[in-house]
Amino acid sequence: MKARLLFTVLCVVILSSCGPAPTEPVTKGQTIFASHHSLYSAIPPILTEVAKAGGYPDQVTVGDDMIGGSKAIQHWDIPDATNQAKIALTAGKLDVLNLTVLYLPDDGVEKFAQLGFAHNPNVRILMMEPWLPWDVYNPNTYDGGYKPIPGEPAFMPRPAKVDHNAATVDGLLKMHDYFFRTWDAKVNAINAELGKPVVFVVPAGQAEIALRGKIIAGQAPGLKTQESLFADELGHPQPPLQVLETYCWYATIYRKSPVGLPVPSTLANAGIPADQVGPLNTLLQQLAWDAVTHHPLSGVRAQ
Repeated sequence: MKARLLFTVLCVVILSSCGPAPTEPVTKGQTIFASHHSLYSAIPPILTEVAKAGGYPDQVTVGDDMIGGSKAIQHWDIPDATNQAKIALTAGKLDVLNLTVLYLPDDGVEKFAQLGFAHNPNVRILMMEPWLPWDVYNPNTYDGGYKPIPGEPAFMPRPAKVDHNAATVDGLLKMHDYFFRTWDAKVNAINAELGKPVVFVVPAGQAEIALRGKIIAGQAPGLKTQESLFADELGHPQPPLQVLETYCWYATIYRKSPVGLPVPSTLANAGIPADQVGPLNTLLQQLAWDAVTHHPLSGVRAQ
């Protein structure tokens, strides 16, 4: 117990000595590699379009590595000779590694951060905190079934039927609480080890919950049900949620509000009534910016 308390105090001291994370908008297009699962798969072309509209036509995506339902360690364990993320980080010219991970933290995030930092002290590892698949918290889903982990809360297995429309904001917040807190603790620990903020959080899951709250309240133009956000029971995003997620990435990458940017083609072609697509786009931008600027580990504060 004393050792754990000492480590916590040390983390706080180290991070405090590094000063606050930078919050000024990034002035040039970033060089990006993405190691991700399928909740991110639709994002790269939308992010390119949004970045161009935001004044970053020089953004470059140098590679993309997708593994369905993946943990970070699965991307790390790709053999070095063919591991494009490692190759890009080792070259020292990568600005940002976009990383998505399902469920609880694993050692892959720390390994990528250590490698990137060793070759470029200004690299940023952006880690998305996603919404939970099937509206259920069960970090063992991809490990062969329901296996509660000692010392952690009891987890529900995947339900026989998923009803996205039955969810409430309070229920979603409660379900995600341990998940988000555990990731935040991991990010703090990695940054303390490295002596400066290197890993930052992209709070897409938090923004998704906020959007679902707007739908429940009847305040999301063009969206009548929570279910309309998802392509399937697992929770793969439909265009409105894809765009919301993209705005979260854009705001975190560039430390700049997406509010006021034009409607992305993905949303324009999503079948939303013409008189509602603009207001919906503005809402998505506002929710993303609010989520990013209020998360203490995004590295972004409202100007």
